Amino acid sequence: MPSKTLSTPGSSDKIADLVSEDTTRSRRPQKVGFVSLGCPKNLVDSEVMMGLLARAGAELSPRAEDADVIVVNTCSFIESAQQESVNTILEMAEHKASGRAKKLVVAGCLVERFRDEIRKRIPEVDAVVGTGELQNILAATGVGAAPSRLTPTKPASPFVVLPSRAEGDARAAQGRFSRGQWDGAIADLPNYLYDDETPRILATPKSTAYIKIAEGCDHPCTFCIIPQLRGQFRSRRFESVVAEAERLAQADVREITLIGQDTTCYGEDFGLKDGLALLLDKLAKIEGLRWIRFLYAYPNKITGRLLETIASSEKICSYMDVPLQHASAPVLKRMKRGGGADVFLRSIAKMRRAIPDLTLRTSFIVGFPGETELEFEELCEFVRDAQFDWMGTFSYSDQEGADAYGLDMKLSVREIERRRKHLMGIQRQISKRKKKALVGQEFDLLLEGTSEETDLLMEGRTSMHAPEIDGKVFVNDFPEEAELQPGEFYRCQITEAHDYDLLARVL
Repeated sequence: MPSKTLSTPGSSDKIADLVSEDTTRSRRPQKVGFVSLGCPKNLVDSEVMMGLLARAGAELSPRAEDADVIVVNTCSFIESAQQESVNTILEMAEHKASGRAKKLVVAGCLVERFRDEIRKRIPEVDAVVGTGELQNILAATGVGAAPSRLTPTKPASPFVVLPSRAEGDARAAQGRFSRGQWDGAIADLPNYLYDDETPRILATPKSTAYIKIAEGCDHPCTFCIIPQLRGQFRSRRFESVVAEAERLAQADVREITLIGQDTTCYGEDFGLKDGLALLLDKLAKIEGLRWIRFLYAYPNKITGRLLETIASSEKICSYMDVPLQHASAPVLKRMKRGGGADVFLRSIAKMRRAIPDLTLRTSFIVGFPGETELEFEELCEFVRDAQFDWMGTFSYSDQEGADAYGLDMKLSVREIERRRKHLMGIQRQISKRKKKALVGQEFDLLLEGTSEETDLLMEGRTSMHAPEIDGKVFVNDFPEEAELQPGEFYRCQITEAHDYDLLARVL
């Protein structure tokens, strides 16, 4: 997700519904500006911090140059994300030197990874807030004191401490979550997750919202440090997710995207079997919701019950994002993922039989240590066979703390980039053919507003397009009498196709 300064689109009624105004202001409120980087899970963290600040009396500013305090919520997933985070922090630091800002706060995953180094190398930073310390944003910004931590007699924290599951406990005993080699990292892993009563201000367009249904990850993937950054896997309470979805629907949100590092594990820590399927079925009954989707699915956690649930409801988008990471069995074994091309192709065929109009997205890592030319070609052939609707490719990035960091046979940056471009070239041709086949077909379109490309076009998404990550539908033709409104649904016909984007007219 690109860097963006967060504003709070939508009506003031919506914000009032989500944040209780329980403070009186005896002086001019602090103006706080937010820049959120990284994934939707990070965006939800930013929305929670904004909710806490607004409830404490702060005024949120969409313009960094107008803010008294600037908060940068960072990403540390791969090296390029870390560099983007550092660049953004330095850019925001300039507002302290030449603008109105008096404080600069850094939050998020970069803090978990480089807590001490941030303060040493960037002295303009006044405070840091890790992924497990969101309540500390009040003290860090100077708006107020952090809420008390959860205790048996005083549940004052806005976060609910959740249990872990047996798989995570076993991996913890094996050292999966160890951060001892990270200088300055605090010992305690994040163990909270917000609930339906946590104050939150949406930064998404008024008709769409994310709901984080789980946090953390227990998987042993050797390329990934998210378990150390986010802690063990933990699910939100079923009734808490439903309550938040109902409140959002009452605030005119029409599209909900459920997110977590692995949503298909949802409820396992509570002993729920097919917890995600049960949750989707319950959410589909909420009046006012139009589209429900979830990100992301772990390959071996996709059950028949889940596929049946998706296929049985018009409200649940026929869309799945299943990050496979590779297709060569030896590479997947080194990644501690399991599976292989044949297994995945059978699984994909099963998904498409169960959901005939399925939109399937995946992502891969190229250049993993030891990846041979033959293994890379096996991945390329798999992509040709699988015919994904959407696909992303990441260049392998060494991360201290990940098991792959100590592997031999590292590929050069130049070779990794060559492989990434080659794989995306294959997918580009697949995408072009698939998009061309949509010309002439009709779809429901969620209009998002004037295009970022040009004021001459409007843009939106169909149910085949997840927010932020997939292509766009540009609208260049609509009835003269129509007054198109962002956030509303319209019937459209596809008139032209490009590699990833579509052109449409509103009917």
